Amino acid sequence: MRFALMLESQQGLSYGDHVAIAKRAEANGLETLFRSDHYTSFPGPTGQPTTDAWTVMAGLARETDRIGLGVLVSPVTFRHPGAFAKVVTTVDEMSGGRIEVGVGAGWNELEHRQLGLDFPPIKGRADLMEDQLAILHGLWGEADGWSYDGHQVSIREADFHPKPVDVPGRPRTPIGGARPRLLVGGQGSPRSYRLAARYADEFNLSSSGPEVAREAFAAADAACLAIDRDPGTLTHSTMAGVLIGRDDAEVAARVAAVAVAVEAAEDPEAWLEERLERWVTGTPDQARETVRRFAAAGVERIMLQDFLPWDLDMIDVIGETLVGQV
Repeated sequence: MRFALMLESQQGLSYGDHVAIAKRAEANGLETLFRSDHYTSFPGPTGQPTTDAWTVMAGLARETDRIGLGVLVSPVTFRHPGAFAKVVTTVDEMSGGRIEVGVGAGWNELEHRQLGLDFPPIKGRADLMEDQLAILHGLWGEADGWSYDGHQVSIREADFHPKPVDVPGRPRTPIGGARPRLLVGGQGSPRSYRLAARYADEFNLSSSGPEVAREAFAAADAACLAIDRDPGTLTHSTMAGVLIGRDDAEVAARVAAVAVAVEAAEDPEAWLEERLERWVTGTPDQARETVRRFAAAGVERIMLQDFLPWDLDMIDVIGETLVGQV
């Protein structure tokens, strides 16, 4: 199993917090560090500091050496597709080709309203998401002069340089270069499966247990077959909460801590019980058993969603317990 660490950075993480976490994750052999892209704070107390995802990624590109970096996911409502392609390509160059890109339609109306960002109905957001995916492919992988007529965005005679960093293992482009891996996902909907099949390198399912994952991946694979794409070329991954410790006492302490962090302190055991099916929790043996169930359902990579980001010791436990052990 491949493991990434996923941060809900809108919980109040400063840039310095990100640096400390990224270095700890890199030292523990985690494959990639992902962070969210939100501008209002949740879960837990409101009014906490929130930072811009891609500005932070640019800094981490220079502060780290080996770990992959990505955003899971960037709402299309935050960033115009053409400008977004430039931002990602710039950060990719700064990282030496370690960037991955998650693209989503956006869902949190509040943060749009607070910043004056348009929040159209889901049909319009999904149309814009399709435009963004097509435009990323085109600007990164088509020859100069490429044009595109989309649902909401059109490109005329593009001249886009530099292209993304060409390093081994990346998806190849029609003009012989390479590009960052693209991730599409969410809870799973017919259109998300179709978009993943057409444009994505990875389908990422969020907040779902192994049985739901099995069904979602079957639907994504069927969408690939419908357009004559080999389903084996679409990586299956899931984002799952993580709450683990070396023994029962550590686990109990972290259950209590996360209940406070997300304002579920009145009944932390009940709060956790609702999540056991879809989270990686418990002592090392318990956590590894959950990972094995995900693997049996077809999961190839787990983004471990960390709601205790300041607890750097839990990242050490992840490294000791999971990385290279399952």
